[in-house]
Amino acid sequence: MIHTDDTGLATGTASIDTGTGALPIYHAAPAQGGPHPVVLVVQEIFGVHEHIRDVCRRLAKLGYLAIAPELYFRHGDPGKYDNIPTLLKDIVSKVPDEQVMSDLDMTVAWAAGHGGNTTRLGITGFCWGGRVVWLYAAHNPKLKAGVAWYGRIRGDASALNPRHPIDIAGELKAPVLGLYGAQDQGIPAADAEAMREALKAAGKPGEIVIYPDAGHAFHADYRPSYREGPAQDGWLRLQAWFKANGV
Repeated sequence: MIHTDDTGLATGTASIDTGTGALPIYHAAPAQGGPHPVVLVVQEIFGVHEHIRDVCRRLAKLGYLAIAPELYFRHGDPGKYDNIPTLLKDIVSKVPDEQVMSDLDMTVAWAAGHGGNTTRLGITGFCWGGRVVWLYAAHNPKLKAGVAWYGRIRGDASALNPRHPIDIAGELKAPVLGLYGAQDQGIPAADAEAMREALKAAGKPGEIVIYPDAGHAFHADYRPSYREGPAQDGWLRLQAWFKANGV
């Protein structure tokens, strides 16, 4: 597991009053200077664990105020689960997309008051959070760019999850870089290809990269799914994408 130290950084936790509870966040930024461009970091299904916090520190080393909000906080603690189907049933399936969008908006507002330059706003997310990146890019007109790591593209519509990325390709307000693995058992490469075509048909800027030898969660260096080559390439692409799009 990769560990990024906090030398030269200001890191910590805080909470944001959402009106329906206190949203816990982890944040990391350069200790000096500012205001810093802001990157929202959206968790995997497993919540804001050490890997997600480490991603925040990696971004802080690049000059960003990176913030990871705990978007399940009203529904339970994902860290207490070691069974993915039960976690999905007990917590993940109960989180409304609309609530997630609102919590992210409030996180941006918090950043504006805590050393963040929100005119340079980006978002990245992994797995569950990768899907959220696509949705947020259609939600927030002030977003400059997003990077979605193996986020689900299709799904059944429900009251809590009424639309999915493929449904909102024409509504994106910021360009999204989608990073996918051809060996992903849950997100077929054909879905990623379909998203590429949907972006093209809608005339929306975006890019889809499919790594032939990677499966799901290839960036998760704490899991056997980790693939160093695609993970490092994706990280370089993330940096270039944010810079090219004003984050």
